[in-house]
Order: sequence, then structure tokens, then C-alpha cells
Amino acid sequence: MKDGNQQNIRPEEQHQPQKKRKDMSSGERLQLLQRKLYLKAQQEPDYKFYILYDKVFLPYILQEAYRLVKQSDGSPGIDGQTFSEIEREGVGDFLENLKEELRTRTYRPSPVKRVWIEKDDGGERPLGIPTIKDRVAQMACKIVIEPIFEADFEDSSHGFRPKRSAHDAIRQIKEHLQSGKTTVYDADLSKYFDTIPHKKLLKTLRLRITDPRVLHLIKLWLKAPVVEDGKTTGGKKNKVGTPQGGVISPLLANIYLHLLDRIVNNPHNRFAKAGIKIVRYADDFVLMGRYISNSLITELKGILERMELRVNETKSKVVQARQQPFDFLGFTIRYDKCIFREGRRFWNIKPSDKSCKRLRRNINAKLKVIGHYPPEMVVKELNPLLRGWLNYFHIEKVSYTQIVRKKLQWYLRERLYRYYNRKSQRKTSLHGQRAFERLVNDFGLINPFKSSGLVPLGNNLR
Repeated sequence: MKDGNQQNIRPEEQHQPQKKRKDMSSGERLQLLQRKLYLKAQQEPDYKFYILYDKVFLPYILQEAYRLVKQSDGSPGIDGQTFSEIEREGVGDFLENLKEELRTRTYRPSPVKRVWIEKDDGGERPLGIPTIKDRVAQMACKIVIEPIFEADFEDSSHGFRPKRSAHDAIRQIKEHLQSGKTTVYDADLSKYFDTIPHKKLLKTLRLRITDPRVLHLIKLWLKAPVVEDGKTTGGKKNKVGTPQGGVISPLLANIYLHLLDRIVNNPHNRFAKAGIKIVRYADDFVLMGRYISNSLITELKGILERMELRVNETKSKVVQARQQPFDFLGFTIRYDKCIFREGRRFWNIKPSDKSCKRLRRNINAKLKVIGHYPPEMVVKELNPLLRGWLNYFHIEKVSYTQIVRKKLQWYLRERLYRYYNRKSQRKTSLHGQRAFERLVNDFGLINPFKSSGLVPLGNNLR
């Protein structure tokens, strides 16, 4: 069994007596279904699942799908319907209507609302927002088919998978660097989600799923029109792309790029024979080895071209990691001198400058909105930003964040002091005060440098 897959099943669990189905909770029934699908796919790698659609609209599947979609929150789709409206009118009726549409195969997805979000490089990327009904339907389908593909996915894939995270990808990169694989091909795919070819994606899905009703359902989502500023594009004629923002899109993206993982990890091909490893998080990936020849990079590009994908030549590059740093998933990875031991170096993995700037930008934007709030509300708004950022970049025995946390502490102290000492803040209790210290000591603002779980710089040297 691959590490960290959908069901972390111990052998003894498989022989424990099962409860009768009528005595099971919805969560237990869901777990049992996923476990069965996962084990079947794992034990029979060539098996094709031909009856799945009836499971998509099972009541307990739809209930769990709604719970997960609501948990992720998100903006309303093109119909403007919110969770509050659904719950005011009755979640039971909402799910019953969706169940009937799926059961009778009269369900048709609504157009996807497109918005644009800012990227760190100053550009923008499209985000597709389906309606809540469509998100619940997609989640129900994902719940059913995900265990099947989880049984196939490689250990080198970490993005948008159960029990996997960016931390696992960074940890694996550090392990490869420590083993001497310090030549890195840092790859960037051009507009991956927007260019996935529907025909080849559906062909890949058919390697495991032959239920035509499930495949048709997925095709409906792929072909859903896109609405932006009142204009509708896409639809049935659309042949590429799966909208970022769709619940099922990350799984579909992983399923398609799994083809690349299989090729690189195949022990009989050139990549494995050259000692090359791949580490992938969704469409971000690196190849790592002691040496990566130009012919191997050319071969990689040829594979991607056959998949109708394209490498962004301006952003993709070969890096000798002992001589120059590279960024991955918001981290900067560099081979630095140790300040504690002369002549020693270590793999210093820390938040990138872009990640630090993004956090400061988010803090500034938040302060513009909450600056006149009472101190306890300011803390309530700032703490989730700080906590999420600090938790993401702290990886036990892998990342080194003390210096960055200290700089963040300095920034907050200076930023809050300047903000609360403006003329417009004279009426606040923090005007003329050491605002950062007051917010930390009296109201519980997170102090980045003194937060628990810090990894001292220079430990675990390699």
C-alpha cells in the first residue's frame, strides 16, 4: 500500500467484524464504502469500475458532500444562492431535489461564474465558481471516485490528496537533497488547469471507470459554460480545461498528471535508470538527481507535448542547488553556511521573500478595514492570518523560520505603532501606546517570534 493514501488501513482492521449496515452512522457507512473501493482498486490494478453512479446520490453521500462544501465556504455561484438561504428553506429539501435530479439523470450544471484573482507576479489567474448545488454534486462524485484513484497515485504526488500536504512535498525534497540529488529541474506548466484536454482526460478516467453515467456527469462539468461580466463562453464546443475553483477539478488534474508520475517513476525507463526523482504538488513539480541531462529534459517536454501540455520556458530552469537557491510552494530552499559550526552547511528551507511580502500585503489590507475596531476585534481578525501563515511554514525538523519570524515581529511592531499613532486614531485606546505589545499582552495577539514549535537554526545539519 502506498504511504498516506486514502485509507490508512491496518491488516487487523480488515478482519474485524463489521456492524450491520442499519446500525452504522452515515460517517461509518461512508468510510466502509470508500475502504471497499480503495481495497478493490488496490488489489486489482487493472479492474475497471462499471457500476458507480448509483452511489453518487446515496443520501449519506450527499449529506457528507454538503457538509464538506459548507465547511470550505466560498462565494455564491451564478445563481447567487448562499448557504444561509439553503438552510432557511431546508437542507433536507435541497438535497432531496438534487438526489432526484441525479437519480433521474435530469441534473444539468449551471454556468460557472469566472472571477480573477491577483498573482504574486502582478498578473491574474481565473477562478471558476460553480453554484453550491453543483459544488455538492461534484463533491459527491469526488467522494465516490477518489478512493479508486488514490490506490493508484504515486508517493511522489502530494497536492490535493487525503492525508497529504505541501509539508510532505517539502520534506521529500529535503530528503532527496540530503541523498545527493542536488541538480533540480524546476518545472512550470503554462496554464495547466486551462489546457487539460478533455478527450485525453476522459480516456485516462476510463482506465479505471467505465460507468458511462459517471463519465457523462464529469463531462457535463467540463463542458459547463463560463460567465464573465455578463458574457457566456465555452459550453459544448469547449475541448480543454477544468475550472480552478471547481470541487472536482483538483482530483481531475491529479488523475491526468498521474500519467507523468508513472512514466518518471517507472524503474525500466531512462528517468529511473538515471536516478531521477519527481516531487509533485498538483501542477507544480521538480525533477531531482545527481545529474539531469539535456536529453532527459527534452524527453520530459516531449511527454508533456503528447499530453497536450506545455512547459513555460521562461519560468522553468535547471538549478544546481548547492550553488543557487530555488523556490517551491512558497518556500526558498538554499544550501547555507551554518553560523554555529564553522565549515558546515545545511539545507536552509524558509519562507520565500514573495510569501513574506504577501503576508505583509494581507495584513495591510486587513488593517485598512479593521483599524477602527476595538483591540479585541483587531486581534480576532489578525490572528487567523498569522496562525495560518506560521503553521504553513513551520515543518518540524525541516524548515527554519526563526529569522523570518523575528522580522515579522519587527514588522508588526513598527506597522501597528505607525497605524495607531496617526491623527485619525487619536480617539482609540492604543493611540500613543506601544500598540504591538499591548495587543500581545492584553488581548492575545500572536507574537510570531515567541510562538511555540520553533526549530532552532542549525539543527539537523546535513
